[in-house]
Amino acid sequence: MFETSSARWKLLGTLVVAVVLGLGLAKPGGTAGPTEPYVVRAGDTLWSIAETRYDGDPRKAVWRIRKDNELGKRSIVAGEVIDLPSG
Repeated sequence: MFETSSARWKLLGTLVVAVVLGLGLAKPGGTAGPTEPYVVRAGDTLWSIAETRYDGDPRKAVWRIRKDNELGKRSIVAGEVIDLPSG
């Protein structure tokens, strides 16, 4: 009887440790924060959108837009809806 109880406590302890470690190591999926849909207009580039919508160096915003929309090296086209990260 004592061995069964001990085994249960070990299992419970192992599960608790796994959950705590999992929560600490988990990375958020998708975007980290709210986004705003944006309809790409003729002549828009990621750079021009970043310059007009965000403060500071546009390179960081271009990278985030490209990453959040999974664009890879693909160009944006007029009429396409992309998500712009807030801030």
